[in-house]
Formats: sequence, structure tokens, C-alpha cells
Amino acid sequence: MMLNTLTEHLELLTTTHTPRSASGRGSGNKLELTGIKKLRELILELAVRGKLVPQNPEDEPASKLLERIEAEKAELVTEKKIKKPKKLAVISNDDQPFESLPKQWEWVRLNDLGEWGAGATPRRGSSELYGGDIPWFKSGELSSDYISKSEETVTELALKQSSLRYNNIGDVLVAMYGATIGKTAILDVRATTNQAVCACTPFTGFLNTYLLLLLKAFKGRLIGMGSGGAQPKTT
Repeated sequence: MMLNTLTEHLELLTTTHTPRSASGRGSGNKLELTGIKKLRELILELAVRGKLVPQNPEDEPASKLLERIEAEKAELVTEKKIKKPKKLAVISNDDQPFESLPKQWEWVRLNDLGEWGAGATPRRGSSELYGGDIPWFKSGELSSDYISKSEETVTELALKQSSLRYNNIGDVLVAMYGATIGKTAILDVRATTNQAVCACTPFTGFLNTYLLLLLKAFKGRLIGMGSGGAQPKTT
């Protein structure tokens, strides 16, 4: 299946683009890097579309997982651990980034699969809010799949006096705007972020590693349209 799909996209894999002015020793390297980049992007997109491996018809359908997630959300709302999610518009054909999904998959919105929240920046003029034991990540620091050490830290007082979200180990981070939009990472420590970063605590059964790959695969769409819209979900 993977070989057939890659063959269908052969033109994409072998087509590169460099500026007309590119010449000399470095131009070949630029062509090669562009091709590798396109190949990686294609493999990521094929992976989140369920096209890299054959689908097992005996796997539990995504609808069953979504039912468990809905029950979990309702319980968390009742216990006042999360706010009741806003009702979003029904997913239309125009919302879907591609036409077909594997038989047991379903379209859902990212908001349905985890609790999302952005960070904040404590007052810069207040020294007592910085230099504590709590990591505080900026969007430019989402430089690898897993992160644990931040350039700056904040204090417990900063948590109390600002709208910082104290994220959990395993939460998925995504940069929301600016030059770093679309950069992603998974937290290896409990941490906070600035307002340019949104964090997701996935509901039970929805893998943070899948969400990370999903965000990477659709980075171009994040840059073009922001982080909303429907995305595919499987078990």
C-alpha cells in the first residue's frame, strides 16, 4: 500500500524548487534537502490518513473511542475539572482536508479530543514572578518532539497571579502565530508557556504521539488557516 501510494506521488517527490539565482556548489544540496523535506511531509500526511499500512477490519471503530471520550468529558465537567466545551459547527465536506478516510475512522474536531488552553506572560517588571522551579516555554523553544528544559522559569506566585496554564507531562504544545506557527512538542515535565503556545491534554485513549504527528502533517494548513478545522481520528 505504501509503495503504491508513493508511486502515485512520484512527481511530488521528484519535483524541487530553488530560486533562479541559486548556483554553484550549494545548489545541489538545496535541491536534495528540498526533496527530502517533501518526502518527509508526504510520509507524515500518508500516516495520519491511514495509508501507510493496511487497516485491520477487526480493530475497534473510532466511534467507540469517541463515545468513551464523550463520557469522560461529561464526567470532568460534572466534577468541575474542565469547563463545558463549546458546541462547534457540524463538519462539512468543505472542512475536510481530503476526501476519503479508512472505513473505521471518523472526522472530528481537535477540540473534541482534548482540553486545550493557551499560556500567558507574567508581568515582566515583577522579579518575584520569575526564576522559580516551574519551566516556562516560549514558542521558539518547541524545537524537538519532547522538551523538558526551558530558557526561563516562573514561580508559584506567577501561577497564582496570572492566567498561566500549568500543563501536564505528556501534553502536546503547538505554536499558534508568528514566525514559529505550527512548531510542536510534547512536554516531558509539568510546565507553563507564553500566550503564543496552545497546549492540549488529550482525553483517555487519544494518543499524544498521534496528535503530534497530526499537527506536523498539517503544519502548512496551520500556517494558512490557523489551528481550527476538522482532522481525522482513528483508534
